[in-house]
Amino acid sequence: MDNGKVKAVKSDGKLFRCKQLICDPSYVPTRVRNMGRVVRVICLLNHPVKNTQEAHSCQIIIPQAQLNRKSDIYISVVSYHHNVASDGMYVATVSTRAETRDPEKEVQPGLDLLEPIMQKFVSVSNLLVPNDDGKKSQVFVSRSYDETNHFEQECEDVMDLYRRVTGSELCFRGSKRHQSHNSDED
Repeated sequence: MDNGKVKAVKSDGKLFRCKQLICDPSYVPTRVRNMGRVVRVICLLNHPVKNTQEAHSCQIIIPQAQLNRKSDIYISVVSYHHNVASDGMYVATVSTRAETRDPEKEVQPGLDLLEPIMQKFVSVSNLLVPNDDGKKSQVFVSRSYDETNHFEQECEDVMDLYRRVTGSELCFRGSKRHQSHNSDED
C-alpha cells in the first residue's frame, strides 16, 4: 500500500505491481467484518432422496418458520447423472446460518431427509463482508459464500463488484450470447 492505495501484491516472496486488487475475504482479513457463521454439511449418498420420484437432482428449502428458526435450511442434491459422482452416487449439501453453539445440530432436519448418509463432511465458516467499497484503496473485496444454494447472493455480489470496480452497471443485454438466445426464441 502507498498512501492508502494498493500498489502491489506479494506472493511467494515475489512482488507483483498492480493498480487494483479484486479478491475474496481470505486474502485481506483486516478489510472484512464477520456477519455470522454458516454451517455446511456435504453428504455422500448411494440413493436418491426419498419422496422425490427418484430424481437425479433436487433442491429443498425447509422454511425457518417450520423449524422455529431465523434462517431457512437449504438442501441441494446432484448425482452421477451430472458427472459429479461415481455411478449410482449422489452428493448433497445441507446448509444454514448458524444460530447456536451447536451448528451441526441445526442442520439435522435437513440431514434427516437424506438418510441413510454414507459419509458426511461438516464445516462451519464465517460470513465475511468488506468493510468498505474499495474505491479509495482500490482493494475490492467480495463477500464470502452465504448459506443459500441457489447463488442469488453471489450473483448480486459479482454485479456489485463490477459496479464498484468500473463505476458502471454490469449489463448482459447486447452480448452475443444474449442476442443468440433471443433470436432462438423469436
